[in-house]
Amino acid sequence: MTAAFDVAVVGAGPAGCMAALAAARAGARTALLERGPYPGAKNVYGGVVYGRILDRMLPEWTEEAPVQRWITRRSTMAVSPQGSVSLDVRGNAWAEPPFNGATALRSEFDAWLADRAVRAGATLIPSTTATGLIYENGRAAGVRTDRPDGGMAAEVVVACDGVNSFLAKEAGLFEEFAAANLTLGVKEVLGFDRQEIDRRFGLRGREGADIEILGCTSGIPGGGFIYTNLDSIAVGVVLSLEGLKKTSLRPEQVLLNMKEHPSIAPLVMGGELLEYSAHMIPEGGLDAMPELAADGLLVAGDAAGMCLAAGLYLEGVNFAMAAGMAAGETAAGAAASGRVGREHLREYTRALGENFVLKDHRRFRKIPHLLMSDRMQDSYPGWAIDSAVEMFTVRNPEPKPGLRRIINRTRKKHGLSWRRIVRDASTFIRGFG
Repeated sequence: MTAAFDVAVVGAGPAGCMAALAAARAGARTALLERGPYPGAKNVYGGVVYGRILDRMLPEWTEEAPVQRWITRRSTMAVSPQGSVSLDVRGNAWAEPPFNGATALRSEFDAWLADRAVRAGATLIPSTTATGLIYENGRAAGVRTDRPDGGMAAEVVVACDGVNSFLAKEAGLFEEFAAANLTLGVKEVLGFDRQEIDRRFGLRGREGADIEILGCTSGIPGGGFIYTNLDSIAVGVVLSLEGLKKTSLRPEQVLLNMKEHPSIAPLVMGGELLEYSAHMIPEGGLDAMPELAADGLLVAGDAAGMCLAAGLYLEGVNFAMAAGMAAGETAAGAAASGRVGREHLREYTRALGENFVLKDHRRFRKIPHLLMSDRMQDSYPGWAIDSAVEMFTVRNPEPKPGLRRIINRTRKKHGLSWRRIVRDASTFIRGFG
């Protein structure tokens, strides 16, 4: 069978768009398939784009990309029924080039990124679902589609078709992500006047805020978030699938409970509901990743479980774009040489091992499991909040209690032993140290 394309990329999210851009730039005949009517139409997202990976491929991105706000405030908040404590970081330099991160609407951002791939020579084929792989001599040699004209032949297929990738499963790279490694993200977009967002979050101009929240998910392992756009905010929760199944709570009720917390309500109350959405997120880290290469096939982005959920670092788009770029370059080189077997395509895995994608996932390998533990979800936030409240409670005419006494009393209240604390701290330091 003669291949119509050198590289067929399935899925026009950040991973797929970057794969198509890199492959087309390398001279490969490249197809970019998207099941939605346009790139970004099917995406559910409320987060931050970290663009350093764009500097190489699209150095003009800071002037041309459709970003909403530049993140200048990064806050990690722990809440309990008794109150909240926050680590709030403001980086003045983050408001200037080269910028650190930005909020973006994926319907706009993905369309822009796909357009750059098309300008480089890729062929965008929207409203097309890849229903399976075409095989030739035991290797993937294209994709079957739901189009009237049927399949599309290609020397290499790059699967960027999202969590629980059908193509990766068909190729035998993995069966599916275990429920323990999946979370459900539930998000609302609430409309506000731009000046009201600035007032509530202490922002000016194009400044933006990223607030990650722990202890806000009604006892279900997970976390919450608030991100500011120009005239809206994205507010949501990310919930362990296994934890959710053990309760009678619905995801929307968990989100409502978080929004009603006294520390969060002043930030989100009164907004106009513009959008409600939910999607699955692969958060198992390195241990849950499938094989990344098969004969004629590469896997990138959410399809490869590349979301980094490490508490202080909650990132996905930058990992997807970096993996997509490496996959596109590898696929183009393999197609040009005619060597498209698994062994030659493993150059992709080696490339990821040399950049931040797999290095960061190796470094934080044990962190996702620690973060989903009851201690990190309930005990530690409660301990921190109770200790802070006691510390700043004035009890005149009684003398102020010593800090050691406060910490020990609240530690025992939350059932934490020093041995357990030291073990968890050791895991944390090995990851973040």
